[in-house]
Amino acid sequence: MAVELIMVRMKTAVLRHSMTGQRAGIVATGGILGVALAGGTIVLAVSAPALLPAAYAVWMLGWMLGPVFAGGGDETLRPEYFALLGLPPRRLAAGLLAAAFVGVAPATSLLALGGLVAEGVRHGAGAVLVTVPAVVLQLAAFVLLSKVAVAVLGIVLRSRLGAVLAGVINGTILAALGQGWVFAVAFGVSGEVPQFVRYLPSGWGVLAVQGDWRQAVVALAALALLVALLLAAWAALLTRRTSANRTSGRTSGRTSGRTSGRTSGRTGSRASGRTGRRAGGERRVEPEGREATRQSRAVLGKELRTWSRDLVRTHQLTFALAYGLAFAAAPLILGWPGMLPWAGPIFIVMAAGMSANLYSGDGTALWLTIMTPNAEDVRGRQLAWLLSVAPPATVLTLALTAAVDGPWPVVLALLAALLGGGAGLVPLMSAYALVPGTDPHRRSGNPLRSTEDEGSASGLVYAMLALCALTAAPAGLVAWLYGWPGVPVGVVTGLLCAWGFGLLAQRRLSAQGPELLDLMRTGRRPTNTPYNLPKRERIITAICWGFGAIPLIPQGIVPGIFKLTGAGSRGWFLALYLPEWLQWPTIVFMTLLGLTMSGLGLWIPWRHRKQPKAS
Repeated sequence: MAVELIMVRMKTAVLRHSMTGQRAGIVATGGILGVALAGGTIVLAVSAPALLPAAYAVWMLGWMLGPVFAGGGDETLRPEYFALLGLPPRRLAAGLLAAAFVGVAPATSLLALGGLVAEGVRHGAGAVLVTVPAVVLQLAAFVLLSKVAVAVLGIVLRSRLGAVLAGVINGTILAALGQGWVFAVAFGVSGEVPQFVRYLPSGWGVLAVQGDWRQAVVALAALALLVALLLAAWAALLTRRTSANRTSGRTSGRTSGRTSGRTSGRTGSRASGRTGRRAGGERRVEPEGREATRQSRAVLGKELRTWSRDLVRTHQLTFALAYGLAFAAAPLILGWPGMLPWAGPIFIVMAAGMSANLYSGDGTALWLTIMTPNAEDVRGRQLAWLLSVAPPATVLTLALTAAVDGPWPVVLALLAALLGGGAGLVPLMSAYALVPGTDPHRRSGNPLRSTEDEGSASGLVYAMLALCALTAAPAGLVAWLYGWPGVPVGVVTGLLCAWGFGLLAQRRLSAQGPELLDLMRTGRRPTNTPYNLPKRERIITAICWGFGAIPLIPQGIVPGIFKLTGAGSRGWFLALYLPEWLQWPTIVFMTLLGLTMSGLGLWIPWRHRKQPKAS
């Protein structure tokens, strides 16, 4: 049997047996969203065919960037699994490519490429025949671009400079996609797209369908050549990945053995020395406060070294900084600098989202935290997070706010509140909603793959973004209404969030430490948790968390800010296209709808929580 068919059957079997529980709800939510986007693309092909190349350019960027923010993409079948079979690199790449077409994302993309069929119908029977190879080759190009992008990023993330550059590029591109209305306004609303977009690889299928037979042959040949080149490049990258993974595994094994031996020897000598002092009555008992301070400093030093040396954290922090700066600077294309002061707050919120699963990075080494009595682990991690995020956020906020001369009270109030809210929520969310991660020494050749439950990890990031923004709402409202009094409100709010949420995280670790360690070790949650929901409620919860942010932020909060600041652009905000007397009611309705959906997503698991059985 062909290798390609075997891998397709393996992928199908794995997906069939894994579509249970929370994963099924997440996949269903993603499928619904993907079908909605694909349907919109087909409608666009019928109503505004001139915009079809731009739509497929967005799909191509989604395939290239989506896996970066979803833990390295689909790793159901990893190249490492087949490294010892002796398959030629191109045969292995072809088999993995065939398996990559099985899943929700390829199915929704195939549906979106139905827009080529709709466009072919407009140009006659010959064009319809061209759509068959065009759709197949275009989908193959999307999938291979995704695979090559992830493989290249995995290699880049093995150096500090590469991690920084990758973070800058990814953050800038994602911010540009989030500010798509800016480029739509800048390019005009005539229904035309820049000419270069038509000649991107995402537009070659459209060129094949819309042109004569010569243009169709050239476009299809270019797509076939691109697929062949990408397949060859991916085969070479797979070879490098598997060989590097075997080398790193042997190296880490030898290193860990030597290190553990030296560490155990030193630990044993120190322990015996302390035992001897205790036996001789010479042991000095330190005060509890001094011991806690010493432990907190030790955790702080360890975390600061991790933030400076872990390339994945370097990539995440650089990504958040680039995203905040690019998102706020995008309206400069229209000559409007009003968003520049918000670069710092946006960076803080994104940095908190990237750190939402902080304790997962420890892997099973979490037992070191749990087994240390009266450990000040939470306070040390909070301070390390602040020392990593606060300096660039403060410099960015002060410099850009001074450049546009305000609004000082609102910006400073949000800065203080968000820093405290992020510092409090990061350990709290990680302790209460921990998503099991992979031990660093057991990670695959894909550095982005830090957990096997990427759906839950992504949901945790979105929840953190919303909750971190909500912590600054009181201070921002007071500062907007009364000016400078909002700054002390922001400082007090930030301090209370950092202290109170940190205290809750500490208590969670003390009370549920063994359960968290077991979750990290096995990846299985206990049966008496709020995650055991009936299927209908699970799907409703996933939809609420997946779509609740849309009415809350882009259709509620952001147009409200535009109304208050007098921004001239309407973008894609529904309320700003309505009559004046309906705009504020629509903004309030959208905000309340988003809050209701988010609250429902929290209330359903809380209502269905199961009490532990009495022993």
